[in-house]
Amino acid sequence: MALSRIDTTNMIEDVPQSKLDNNINFRNIIINGDMSIAQRGTSETGLGNGDGGYHTCDRWKFTEVGTATAEFTQSQSTDVPSGQGFSSSLKMDCTTADTSLASNEIFRIQHHIEGQNLQYLKKGTSNATSLTLSFWVKSNKTGIYTVYFYDNDNTRLNSKSYTINSASTWEKKTITIAGDTTGAFDNNNDLGLLLSFQLLAGTDYTSGTLQDWGTSVTANFAVGQVNLADSTSNEWYITGVQLEAGTTASDFEFLPVDVNLKRCERYYETLTTGAQQNFGTGLYYNNGKIFHCPRYRTTKRAVPSLDQVTGTNIYSFFRNNTADNFNGFDQLSNRTTETCAELDCDTNVSGTAGQAGFFRTGTSATTAFVAFDAEL
Repeated sequence: MALSRIDTTNMIEDVPQSKLDNNINFRNIIINGDMSIAQRGTSETGLGNGDGGYHTCDRWKFTEVGTATAEFTQSQSTDVPSGQGFSSSLKMDCTTADTSLASNEIFRIQHHIEGQNLQYLKKGTSNATSLTLSFWVKSNKTGIYTVYFYDNDNTRLNSKSYTINSASTWEKKTITIAGDTTGAFDNNNDLGLLLSFQLLAGTDYTSGTLQDWGTSVTANFAVGQVNLADSTSNEWYITGVQLEAGTTASDFEFLPVDVNLKRCERYYETLTTGAQQNFGTGLYYNNGKIFHCPRYRTTKRAVPSLDQVTGTNIYSFFRNNTADNFNGFDQLSNRTTETCAELDCDTNVSGTAGQAGFFRTGTSATTAFVAFDAEL
C-alpha cells in the first residue's frame, strides 16, 4: 500500500507567535534566576561592610562599597509568588539598621554575565537588540528601587527604577531598555554585562539622573533608591529574574534541575559538603605527601581556585586500614586546569609512597566543604 505524503508547509501558520517564542530554549540570559540552586548554603548572617561575595543562591553576588554599619542576613527562602511555579527566592533581611547613610555607601545584589554569551545582542552595531528584564519582587518597604545595567568592557551604564507599590506583596516588574549601538561586548569568558539591584545608596550614587545607555556616571546608579536598611523590620525578596532579547517579557523559562545545576557549576562546584562524606581517591606521592586529582563534573569558565573550610583534623585519608587526619588541601595551581584539579597535603601525614586510599570529611565536621571557584 502506498503511503501518502503529508504537507507540513503550513502546519504552524495558525499558532500564535507568543507560543512559538515561548519555545525558544535558553532565551533567559540569567543563570539561576529562580534561585533554586544554592551550593554554598541556604543562609548567611552578618553581611555588611567588607562582606561582598557569593553566599547563598548561585550566581547572585552581594556587593558593597563604603563605610555602612548596616547588616543583612541573606537566605534562600521558600516564600514565592503563589501559582507561578517557583519554589525559591533570594531574601535579604536587615538585622542591623543604618538610618543615616554616608555618601559613599551602596549595597547591591548583582549578576555577572560573560561577554561571549552576549554576542547575539549585536551591541555596538546599528542592529543592537533591545533587552527586557522581568522579575518578581516583594518587600514590606514600599517606594522606589533601582536596577542598572553596566557594560564592563566599555564602562557604559543604563540605569532604571521600579516601584514596590504594596507592602509585603509579590509584584511582577518589567523593564525594557533599547539596544546600545556603541561599544561591543568582548567575545571572551570575562565579565561583559553586570546586572545590579540596589538595596541602599548614598548621595554619591543618587545625586544624578537615571540614564539610558551612555558613559557611566556614578551619581546616576541609584537615583531615588529607598534605604532598605533604615529598620530591622525591613526585608526584600526576589525571584523569577529573566533577561531576554526583545521588547516584551515572556513567561519565565524553567529549566530542569540538572541543567540549571550544570550551568551554575561552570562558575562554582562543590566537591563535598558536611560530615562523614567520602569524596574521592588519592595516593601517597612520597612518604609525607598525599595527592588528590578530582575531575570536575562541569568544565569551568576559567582555571578555578580552591575554596574550602580548614580546621584541625577536619579531613581524613584512609589507607591500609589507617586514617591520616589533616586540616586541608593545598592547590597546585600550575597543574590545575578548567577540567581537573591537583590537590595535595604534606602536613601531619605520613605513609608509604604509592599507597592508595580514599578521602572523607570528619565525623563531626558539619561545616566541612571543598569546592572550586571560577566566578566572574
